[in-house]
Amino acid sequence: MSLFRLDASILPTSSASRSLADLVEQEWAAAHPDSVVTRRDLATDPVPATAWADAVTGKFVSAEERTEGQRAAQALATAFADELIGADALLFAVPLYNYGVSQHFKTWFDLAYTDPRIDPQGTALRGKPATLVTVLGGNYAPGTPKEGWDHSTGWLRRVLADVWGLDLRVVERPFTLVGVNPAMDAFADAAAELKSKAESEAVAYGRELAASRAASN
Repeated sequence: MSLFRLDASILPTSSASRSLADLVEQEWAAAHPDSVVTRRDLATDPVPATAWADAVTGKFVSAEERTEGQRAAQALATAFADELIGADALLFAVPLYNYGVSQHFKTWFDLAYTDPRIDPQGTALRGKPATLVTVLGGNYAPGTPKEGWDHSTGWLRRVLADVWGLDLRVVERPFTLVGVNPAMDAFADAAAELKSKAESEAVAYGRELAASRAASN
């Protein structure tokens, strides 16, 4: 049994996404205490910004003609795909940053996506159980003043569930900047309620993640 966990928060000691992902992982560990957990922290070990271009351009030349950078990028893409394919279940913790997708996650995804085993025609990840934890500093739900400003969560759902075909559950916690930004103090009660809801979902989805893997074995 094995779990792959990816973290993209740039704040390892105070990360809301990591805290929620910990709840998911705790449920997995309770069900599978002897399982292996493979971790990839994109903040402490970021993917080189040039890696995706190197991996793509390296495909247009022979192996002998590839530069050192192209070879290294393709090897890293293979390693990323191996981690995903080799795990029984997947856990992603990815915050919203500046209304968009975390650059760390996007760079990782773009490079992993160059591996032919997990492109749209590949089947290696289809149906694999996965949980996505995402957090948002504000609240961009329907009816809020900034409805539609979250350009991350929809994209994450698209690439993980629709492109890779993962059996995806999503835990979302808005208003994480309440208590940090004084201008948002008026939303303290709503933020507390949303935090509690997200924590409950993280526990429930953690149990689902462990159970879905056990059921398929």
